[in-house]
Amino acid sequence: MNAILNFLAGLWPLFAAAMTLVMSLIASAHAILTKRETSAAVGWVGVIWLAPFVGAVLYLILGINRISRRATLRRGGAPSLPATSRIAPCPIESLEEAIPPEKKHFTSLARLVNNLTSRPLATGNSLVPLVCGDEAYPQMLGAIKDARHSIALTTYIFANDKTGREFVEALGRAVKRGVEVRVLIDSVGARYSFPTILHRMRRAGITYSRFMPSIVPWQMAYLNLRSHRKILVVDGKTGFTGGMNIAIGNGLKENSSHAIQDLHFRVLGPVVCELQEAFAEDWAFSRGEILDGDKWFPELEPSGNVIARGITDGPDESFDRLRLTLHGALSTARKSIRIATPYFLPDNSLISAINTASMRGVEVDILLPEKNNLRFVDWACLAQINQLLRWGCRVWRTPPPFDHTKMMVVDDFWSLIGSANWDPRSLMLNFEFNVECYERDLALKLEDIFHGKMARARRLTLEDIEQRPFPVKLRDGVARLLSPYL
Repeated sequence: MNAILNFLAGLWPLFAAAMTLVMSLIASAHAILTKRETSAAVGWVGVIWLAPFVGAVLYLILGINRISRRATLRRGGAPSLPATSRIAPCPIESLEEAIPPEKKHFTSLARLVNNLTSRPLATGNSLVPLVCGDEAYPQMLGAIKDARHSIALTTYIFANDKTGREFVEALGRAVKRGVEVRVLIDSVGARYSFPTILHRMRRAGITYSRFMPSIVPWQMAYLNLRSHRKILVVDGKTGFTGGMNIAIGNGLKENSSHAIQDLHFRVLGPVVCELQEAFAEDWAFSRGEILDGDKWFPELEPSGNVIARGITDGPDESFDRLRLTLHGALSTARKSIRIATPYFLPDNSLISAINTASMRGVEVDILLPEKNNLRFVDWACLAQINQLLRWGCRVWRTPPPFDHTKMMVVDDFWSLIGSANWDPRSLMLNFEFNVECYERDLALKLEDIFHGKMARARRLTLEDIEQRPFPVKLRDGVARLLSPYL
């Protein structure tokens, strides 16, 4: 018996080696076959083989995207959501007739996004910019107060502070009036406050869900794959979207120590249906409940002159829609490109596209906050910003409080607003919602906001970047290496 045990003990190292080899082969094959980016595939294969067993385990935990499969399982057999079928689509030919002659080149961009999203452009919309929580929150709370049938709200951060409690109280009163209320909060974003706002929602009788909650080790990849969308739709008719979370710091009049400048939008018209559809899909994914019927998707009347379309983006079947839209907008520009974002870490292809536009004679201005709330992101940004400054792009640093504004305006006509930043987290790892808009008046309003910020900003020069001390350059360069994960 001892001889048999000794023999088996002697085989154990061979068995462990064989198992490690099999795991490494399987993990490598999966990475090679499923990773869209060559660099990601090469990186994971390197980790898998340079750290035997550990590398394969890390890939199992962090490298596999389970979102599409989980979404398919959740949505399997469920009725399709009705939003886009209720929008009278605006064909490219109609868009071409509706826009000024000097803006006809935007029809190629509209055709690109048509192919990317399979969502229709909708005419007859109104989008009103709301600067900071001082303008946005009263209108959002007023819409909730007037709700009669339904309220759909999704956000990344829902803070348990004075502002968050005001929203919970308003939602709770709506529940008591018989309004159907659904609130979806990202599981990670909910933890920005302790204790979270969730116990107040329970007491108020609000039906809520957390987006992809997990503390299980093999699901820790979900720390990256977050819902960063910010959408409020009341009675299926009045929408709000943009970059603003729900927290007291967004109201500058509150004089919070963590004050944040931001931009949100009140949305009316048929495109509200696309905001509602984005929420309904996320709700079905999280809770398995299908939101349908007139209380959620009523008929919508025209309410303005903006031709608009919602763009969902995420690491599932909607992967890369937004990045390719940005490429299309950059290549379409003839006169000007205005970009405002708090986190600016574009990949090499986007940097090349911006530089190419600048070298074609397009005026490129990029607004970034002077003091970022995420230092590593700012360091990584400074490490690569010289690539844009060298080719004539102008970069501006807006003074405090921290500026979380996100928008892009091209040629005083096309606008992109919403939740996404110009960084890998938004463009590859998170679920985002943006709206593209074709209309001069809205673009000029956003230009005014942009130029107002630019007038108070400090222009960053190539000399500023090159004169940084060597230790600072090295720090920023190391942070840049981590940019895919920031």
